[in-house]
Amino acid sequence: MKTIEFGLYLHRVGLKREGIASFEEYPFCLPVVRALDSLELTSPVTFLIGENGSGKSTLLEAIAIACGFNPEGGSKNFAFETRRAHAELHQHLRLTRGVKRARDGFFLRAESFFNVASEIERLDEEPSLGPPITPGYGGVSLHAQSHGESFLALLNNRFRGNGLYLLDEPEAALSPNRQLAALTRIHELVAKKSQFVIATHSPIIMAYPGATIFQITEGRIESVAYETTEHFQVTRQFLNHPERMLSELLDERG
Repeated sequence: MKTIEFGLYLHRVGLKREGIASFEEYPFCLPVVRALDSLELTSPVTFLIGENGSGKSTLLEAIAIACGFNPEGGSKNFAFETRRAHAELHQHLRLTRGVKRARDGFFLRAESFFNVASEIERLDEEPSLGPPITPGYGGVSLHAQSHGESFLALLNNRFRGNGLYLLDEPEAALSPNRQLAALTRIHELVAKKSQFVIATHSPIIMAYPGATIFQITEGRIESVAYETTEHFQVTRQFLNHPERMLSELLDERG
């Protein structure tokens, strides 16, 4: 596959460690924060991967807030708040941006996408001088679709290109086939000069060619090859030998 090159909108994410009073308190106690010095974003698609609790979603949220997005998700025009639960990590990040600014952008959080869909409906119900918002998401209420269908409606309709898109576990609502469809759409958007930073557990999503994969472990953040990730290796081992792996796992538990 041909590598697509353009000037990235976000080049580097650094941590201002000198302003942090203690690395024993949340969110600074998270492995991703303890290990963070500077992440160099050199590819149109960057993945953050790691075990549950490693802090990848917290870091992505902080990047999104530092970029001007609503903590619960949406575009920079969204300003709703259903529950103040975001950490203050964004105040300690130093972002290095490209010369060109993104003309579009969106922060997708799987866990709060329902709230984004509700806010879209609320805004369309209020009197406004501007056009309704729902047509920009495909013309059908996101609540009138399955979770997976609404995710794809967002990717296919609202994401227009020339944008910075931050996605937190987009695979949460997608079947394997729909994950492949999402990959196709991501590639179309990269061809339209878009940049993605994605936190994921999906070995399908993170297979995007040419992407940078940052793996978060207890003591470090390192760039790794796709085939060396635990996600790829465990999935391949299971698919190649499901009976043997199930036997070992279930026999161990009596």
